[in-house]
Amino acid sequence: MSALARLERDGALAGPGQRAASARLGALVAAWAEVEPGAVVREQAERLLRTHALRAADALQLAAAVVASGHRPPALPFVTLDQRLSEAARREGFPLVIPSTT
Repeated sequence: MSALARLERDGALAGPGQRAASARLGALVAAWAEVEPGAVVREQAERLLRTHALRAADALQLAAAVVASGHRPPALPFVTLDQRLSEAARREGFPLVIPSTT
């Protein structure tokens, strides 16, 4: 969501492209399950911050994925355009999905 908002603010995404991207994102939002923040996610995020060069929000995102995967990262594909987060997810054992940027 933040990537789309940034592209819109920067003027790189407008008109039909913006509407198509928003529709695709809406379909994804309808299909995903959210992991609520809590002690387990926070503990994982703290571990990830000690292990990887991540920002706090990225560590929380990756921690939520660890929890969602049942602590079995190979069971859940991980999607991000952020290089640092992608590398940390790969090192944690997640299969990566590299979205097209075109």
